[in-house]
Amino acid sequence: MPADHRPRSITRADVARYAGVSTAVVSYVLNDGPKTVAPLTRERVLDAVRVLGYRPNAAARALSKGSSDMFGLLVYDNRSPFFAELCHALDQAADEAGRSLLIVNSDRTQTATSEQIRDLASRQIGGLIIADVLTAGEQSLVESLGIRTVIIGQFGETDGLHSVGVDFARGAREAVEHLIQHGYRNIAFVGSAARYDERERGWREALSAAQLPPGALVHAPFSYRGGYDAALQLLRRPTRPRAVLAASDQIAIGMLAAFGAHGVRVPDDIAIASFDGTVVADFVWPRLTTAVQPMERMARTAVQLLMDPDAVREHRAYPTRLRIRESCGCTPST
Repeated sequence: MPADHRPRSITRADVARYAGVSTAVVSYVLNDGPKTVAPLTRERVLDAVRVLGYRPNAAARALSKGSSDMFGLLVYDNRSPFFAELCHALDQAADEAGRSLLIVNSDRTQTATSEQIRDLASRQIGGLIIADVLTAGEQSLVESLGIRTVIIGQFGETDGLHSVGVDFARGAREAVEHLIQHGYRNIAFVGSAARYDERERGWREALSAAQLPPGALVHAPFSYRGGYDAALQLLRRPTRPRAVLAASDQIAIGMLAAFGAHGVRVPDDIAIASFDGTVVADFVWPRLTTAVQPMERMARTAVQLLMDPDAVREHRAYPTRLRIRESCGCTPST
């Protein structure tokens, strides 16, 4: 086999040999402790780092022994477009603050969420971000651990913890009002089966303000399959709705697939508006009209709250922005 001529990565042992010290001394210099190092020795180590181009792997170091410079992130399902983009925004915000981020997926099928929280706490993390809905027991566990924690993507205040989200009801209301402006009167809602959804409240309020009766209500998982199956339920109804508000882009895309498979045209036969504003909403056809969550702003706020020990524990809710595309019946130029 041909020899591998790729350059070998510089290790901590290489730095130690160049500086004439032990690897432990290199570790003390790079980690600012726990033992002090004589100034001249410290300078020799730093000079070796510069000459050799050594780049310590901060993330690996944090994983192996824990670090207050690392934040933990517990996310419900990082396969979904929304959570994938939220993870990316949080990782960028943490990096800008000089922190690394350890991401754990909590889909509640393999390991209990409480066990995952304890595991993250055992790594001596400097803060915890949770993008999931906690049970009362899980919330009590988080509070008992004494780790500064931010709940992100929540409907409202979480007692005793920082929380960041959007005004879900207002965002849904604006989306439904836009559908009503098109002249649609029979407007359905597809949303969470797990608990009452503020987006459902916004849907109801918009219809009530327009003196319209609630349309069909379908509870479905937040997944492509959930949206697909919900669309089939709507098609089986005696009276098919003229428009629908989907509680997430992921649900809406599943609905688009089902409608297309059954010859139902969007928006000509059924119009759709959705929620989240993920990138994927611009790469389906028709493109989705969607209430955009300001994920970068939410992520920066979450990290700032973890960095500030004096921050007031309250819920911070940001407005959404309705992005108009073709799925509702509009014809935007861009």
